[in-house]
Amino acid sequence: MASARAIKDIRYEPDERCPPLLAIGVGAQGIMIGLAPTVLVVAITALAAGQGEQYLAWTVCAALTIVGVVTALQAARFGRVGTGHAFVMGVTPNFIAISVLALDAGGPATLASLIVLSALFFLVVTAWLPLLRRIITPVVAGTVLMLVAAMVIPIAFDRLKEVPAGTPAAAGPCVAAVTLVVATMLVLRAPRNWRPWSPLIGIAAGCAAAIPFGLYDVEPLLAAPWVGLPAIEFPGLDLTPTAGFWALLPMFLIVSLVQVIKGIGDSVVMQQVARRRPRATDFRLIQGSMYANGVGMLLSGLAGTPPTTFYSASTVSLVSITGVAARSVGYAMGAMLIGLALLPKLTGVLLAIPSPVMGAFLLVMLGLIFVEGVRTITWAGLDPQKSIVVGLAFSIGLGLQHQNILEDLLGAPWGTLLGNGITVGAAVAIGLTAFLEFTGPRRRRLEVQQDLSDLPRIDAFLQEVAAKLRWDAAATERLRSAGEEALSSLLQPGDEYPAGQAPRLIIVARPGDGAVELEFLTVFDEENLEDRLAYLEEQPETVDERELSFRLLRHYASSVRHQKYHGLDIVTVQVEGS
Repeated sequence: MASARAIKDIRYEPDERCPPLLAIGVGAQGIMIGLAPTVLVVAITALAAGQGEQYLAWTVCAALTIVGVVTALQAARFGRVGTGHAFVMGVTPNFIAISVLALDAGGPATLASLIVLSALFFLVVTAWLPLLRRIITPVVAGTVLMLVAAMVIPIAFDRLKEVPAGTPAAAGPCVAAVTLVVATMLVLRAPRNWRPWSPLIGIAAGCAAAIPFGLYDVEPLLAAPWVGLPAIEFPGLDLTPTAGFWALLPMFLIVSLVQVIKGIGDSVVMQQVARRRPRATDFRLIQGSMYANGVGMLLSGLAGTPPTTFYSASTVSLVSITGVAARSVGYAMGAMLIGLALLPKLTGVLLAIPSPVMGAFLLVMLGLIFVEGVRTITWAGLDPQKSIVVGLAFSIGLGLQHQNILEDLLGAPWGTLLGNGITVGAAVAIGLTAFLEFTGPRRRRLEVQQDLSDLPRIDAFLQEVAAKLRWDAAATERLRSAGEEALSSLLQPGDEYPAGQAPRLIIVARPGDGAVELEFLTVFDEENLEDRLAYLEEQPETVDERELSFRLLRHYASSVRHQKYHGLDIVTVQVEGS
């Protein structure tokens, strides 16, 4: 249930009017936090694949423009697109490894084609989010995030060795060590207000350490104009895919799937930290944020740049420090990012950063990605069944990444396709999760109208479920009462339904360990049931005829969760058994 705890530090909630100068100031802080990771991820991807300076200049400009558009779109909410929150957006590091492989395999056109297909897949999964929630779980997402981090680590270490000819062998490791030590010490011991700036300060320290070794090349920076656009290089789409393309496509789709799941968590966190009194999670807003990010991925694909994502840690830090979560901050950040794309001199400062410093920065980000994967898994609860899913999927994926035993057995292209660590690891995690779902206790299903006239059918259905589980009379009565009060709580006041017809109600009973989980799938009004249950004691006296049902439901059920999607709402009620 939603917590009734108030967050008093929030000065402006998303829908509250914030003074323009304050919004611009907070937006500038968000830009300073998210700008360096965005530019560096694009630069690392392009340089690791051996792309030229012209391609690099174009991708940086395009990435900043797209990130600015998506940031504003997230704040705006056009129809079902957007969330009405001010996110710090950027370019995701999760695609670095596979983007480098795509550039090596077929150049920018191959990368663009793969990201466009990934964006379409991303949007389809977002639309089907309610149906996939039991197969595409946090356990699957966390495992893939851990594998992504493990795959990119070699690229980060390769950057540490990229120094000009004649430079001492110790130059790269020394510069990287300075970057890591400064950034890490600041994260661990700096005052709270300084911690979001730790990566930038670490990068600055690394650049300073690189000067005596001659690693900081300022000539490209001096040659860059102050204002202007780079040569436009739309890569186009590869309409004649090769075997290498098909080998890479599953990896892109899997990482896109992880982006969906990670984005859900980021949006949930933002909904909680952006308000003084947290509300139950509105999954329609989550879908809106995913749709906006899918649009960003599509634009990134057409431009040939790595896809966009949320910088959730930076967003939470920004809101926590400033107390401002107004959507106008998102508009300000979007406008400033688009403006920065037209300032090659400013982005040139970041592109001049030496490779060892980039590698050290990437190591920090990879560590955070790995920990994010672990956190995602533990958030879902790590019982013995989930532990074997994670352990087996990660070990097989990591093992095949270092020793592709299938390549010799199957040959190309199937050996390359099936021997990729991310592909196989994700397939194992999804397969085992699906096995657990489909081989669990048999589910029972009832379809009725959301109307009190169908209560006898619902009651008979619940009695049958309790009888199959051999529950005693008290537990059976508790289950029946919970079902009745759940139905009463979800009815429109006075049975006022659109077009005068009650919607369809599907009830799914899932027997578990000493309990039954009831899912009520239907279309409700705008009110979230979790909020009513969480804040029940705070609400004034009301004539709402459902008030008694809310109180009784809270008494009979051990937990109640309400997930609101576009076109579908799901209420999950858990009732303990004998």
